[in-house]
Amino acid sequence: MLPQLNLPPFDVKISQVGNDAFIHDLIRNKPVLLTPEEWVRQHFVNFLISEKKYPKGLISVEKSSGNADVMNRTDIVIYNKFGNPWMIIECKANDVAINNDTFYQALRYHMNLKVLYIVVTNGMEHYCVSLGENDFVFMDDLPEFEKT
Repeated sequence: MLPQLNLPPFDVKISQVGNDAFIHDLIRNKPVLLTPEEWVRQHFVNFLISEKKYPKGLISVEKSSGNADVMNRTDIVIYNKFGNPWMIIECKANDVAINNDTFYQALRYHMNLKVLYIVVTNGMEHYCVSLGENDFVFMDDLPEFEKT
């Protein structure tokens, strides 16, 4: 049985192929292997689109970034209207604790993408950090999507 998350429920499409379960990816528009982390990612993507009104066309999942020496795969990247990375979201399975290592992982992605916001979530707890030039601030909620 799949865990209930601290995110809005939605009409999840799950299919079975042999012993493997697949969940329909809202962004890539195809079935992907249903893992505990993917369960969280798809719920968070749905939350971004349905509740926060982030444009679906500016959301990317499992985006590769980095250089030839170090290649990273960011769980979710939100782009601004100019196509520049605006927010990174790092997803963990619901039973994985959010800790410093989770934030450090997202900060490594930030080194390549230079975003304004980092979010970490395990589907139960969600933390958003606004990144300044020399500091960061924990926010109470995700920012409104910048339309300007």
